[in-house]
Amino acid sequence: MKHLLTVVTFVLLTALTMSAQGDGRPSCRNCPSTYIAKQELQAYIDRAIANKIVDQQVRAVDVGRTNVAVGVVHRGKLASPAPNSVAEHHQVSEVYHIIDGAATLATGPDLVGAQARPADNEAVRMLNGPGSNAASIRNPVLNELKAGDVIVIPAGTGHWFTKIDDHITYLMIRLDPDKIVPLKDEAASRADLKK
Repeated sequence: MKHLLTVVTFVLLTALTMSAQGDGRPSCRNCPSTYIAKQELQAYIDRAIANKIVDQQVRAVDVGRTNVAVGVVHRGKLASPAPNSVAEHHQVSEVYHIIDGAATLATGPDLVGAQARPADNEAVRMLNGPGSNAASIRNPVLNELKAGDVIVIPAGTGHWFTKIDDHITYLMIRLDPDKIVPLKDEAASRADLKK
């Protein structure tokens, strides 16, 4: 009887573990891949520099259990941070790959004077969903970013450029598991670039 109880317990635990891992099939069935040519990214960077646009969404695609967005960001010289310029996104995580330039980025979860961004804010609606701005970060980690570096910023983590030597340009990947930011396909990107 004791042996039978052990076997039954083992089988139940194995079944629970396997069901927690899913059924092993892809989470995105029949989803196409998304290709973004270097020329398209460069067109966004050129527009950012010419028109002093900081953050632009190139694409936002559904990949199954989450949405993934690709953006480009260009920031000019910054001797000291602007007031209330700490950003934090409640649901969207970000990955930066630095293309060009250098900057100091402070990161951390302990925000000072956090205030929710309004729901009608363009960045909230189109780029990174609900979040806050804050005056500063208590005990931040200071990251000296340069071309080739990558930094991962989880949802809920404040991030704050405190110094930009001359400029910084980076590719941004946004992970949106709650699918709160609208999708943007190639046709929408082409139309956006014509504006």
